[in-house]
Amino acid sequence: MNKVEQFQKPAQEHNEAAVASVNTLAASVKTITTAHAEYTKKLYQNGSDFFAKLTKLNSTDEAMKLQNDYAKSAYEAFVTESKKFFELYSDLARQTLKPLRG
Repeated sequence: MNKVEQFQKPAQEHNEAAVASVNTLAASVKTITTAHAEYTKKLYQNGSDFFAKLTKLNSTDEAMKLQNDYAKSAYEAFVTESKKFFELYSDLARQTLKPLRG
């Protein structure tokens, strides 16, 4: 192997690793973006359903119960989605830093 090939081979390997890393990054970002969009759509739908039900109620007691149920379900959904987003961002960080480790 001549001197030019000695320099080309590591450069080619680094180039391939960089392209693979960028492709992985793009896929991760797309997954995160899709998850955020789905969660936002779900939030708007749940809020819309809540207000539709609220307008049909006749007493404040019913309205308070409905609001309490809505707040509880919204909080539970937030906690669940936050855990999901944490995992997605953790995976993104791991994949992004992987080429730097080795």
